[in-house]
Amino acid sequence: MIPKEVLKRIRHIQITTSRMVSDVFAGQYQSVFKGKGMEFDEVREYHPGDDIKSIDWNVTARTGHPYVKKFVEERELTVMLILDASMSCHFGSVKQMKSQLAAELCSVLAFSAVRNNDRIGLIIFTDRIEKFVPPRKGLRHVLRIIREALYYQPQGRGTDIPLALEHLNRFTRRKAISFVISDFFASGFKRFLSIANKRHDIIALTITDPRETDLPDVGILKLNDAETGEEFTVDTSDASFRQSYRRDSLQRIRERQKLLSSINVDKIDVHTDVPYVKELIKFFKMRERRLA
Repeated sequence: MIPKEVLKRIRHIQITTSRMVSDVFAGQYQSVFKGKGMEFDEVREYHPGDDIKSIDWNVTARTGHPYVKKFVEERELTVMLILDASMSCHFGSVKQMKSQLAAELCSVLAFSAVRNNDRIGLIIFTDRIEKFVPPRKGLRHVLRIIREALYYQPQGRGTDIPLALEHLNRFTRRKAISFVISDFFASGFKRFLSIANKRHDIIALTITDPRETDLPDVGILKLNDAETGEEFTVDTSDASFRQSYRRDSLQRIRERQKLLSSINVDKIDVHTDVPYVKELIKFFKMRERRLA
């Protein structure tokens, strides 16, 4: 039995994000991810009346007989949400934690997919595969994905992006639009992300909190690493320490951007203190220009 407060939260997310999809993203998702609506199926011998524009000249030259390309209406897409549930995502200093923002983004993408009659699936990962929801269609399925994204309690603490990508490749046979939703506070995933991007359409959805780049001047603070549990004390009244912290944080973000760009992975940068709608629209417009 799902608690009433959980149902209330899911309902709120459903109303908010489905309205956003209808009002803001209507048509953009389809134009970006559906292409021309036709895909290659096979070649067959030419029959009188066939459009000569569909002749496959390579096959015709090899066989000595005219062959045409046969196309079929493009089937629905598969969209996979690959959600980082590590402890570093259970942090937030403004209105919501990174994990809550990630769940809302999952909801927006899931409603966009179901509105377009696409299949939507979910992989929740930490340093292990926490949950795998195979891709399906329908509103009930989307509501399940929202519930899992919002309230799943992970067992692991760390981040293993390569493991999540290997799981994607193992269980998703056809090409999938795959959103990796994470703060990407990890290492050693470049090669795996590059390999996955050759098979699927990988989009990195990076989430950052302002306290990860700027510390306030509040004196002595006791902090701990969410993923390792290591505790340490810092003096935030030290201006040089705050500057060093900011410099190192911004360098890490630049390295993240450089890595994704080097393997041609598109990214959407969202922050817990800034509405994400503009960044999603920016991404859709960028994809539209590329397809034009």
